[in-house]
Amino acid sequence: MGEDKAHILVVDDDTRLRSLLQRFLRENNFYVSTAKDADEARERLTEYKFDLLIVDIMMPNESGLDFLGTLRQESSVPVILLTAMGETADRIAGLETGADDYLAKPFEPKELVLRIKNILRRAPKETISEKQVLDLGLCLYDMEKKELSTKQNQIVHITPVEQLLLSVLGQKAGQVFSREKLAEILGAGQSPRSIDVQITRLRKKIEKDSKNPRYLQTVRGKGYMLLPE
Repeated sequence: MGEDKAHILVVDDDTRLRSLLQRFLRENNFYVSTAKDADEARERLTEYKFDLLIVDIMMPNESGLDFLGTLRQESSVPVILLTAMGETADRIAGLETGADDYLAKPFEPKELVLRIKNILRRAPKETISEKQVLDLGLCLYDMEKKELSTKQNQIVHITPVEQLLLSVLGQKAGQVFSREKLAEILGAGQSPRSIDVQITRLRKKIEKDSKNPRYLQTVRGKGYMLLPE
């Protein structure tokens, strides 16, 4: 998927399975976040924009079906349901609730990846709005193209990690993201310390004065946020 890697949320109360899926999907070129239950999934949905959700049906407190039912009242994000039950009735119930696909445990991880790719290929592309281009003073960041340029139309080279940072922060402009949350999104061995390094490098590219940033700001004790014009 290159620069357009999809961001997936795995919602499952099984810690081992969450970890395995996160590692396997990252190895297959996806960005991955996780949640242990429906409540935590809702928190993640307020923090990030996801391209697809993988949701276990059998979860404590609130089932995956109940979570999907409330989700469909406000979002059409693609959802694959996972369950240990392979009965036809459960499959039909999931699809009727609004699931895009259904996979019974145990399953082959490669099959899951194929199903994800098929769904993403069919998913309608979002309409691009004016806010897809962020005004960062000296520079503009195109959220669709993931391209940073000067206002004189000169391309500014940024790494895939810097692209993701701008995209994540830009989707929730004005919202603070902790270093830990950003490290989770970036994956691939990132740490809170490495996030600090990436932020410093990015500021040198977008700020007039990187030591006194106007757009990519630090919120002491909490993390970072992006404040475009």
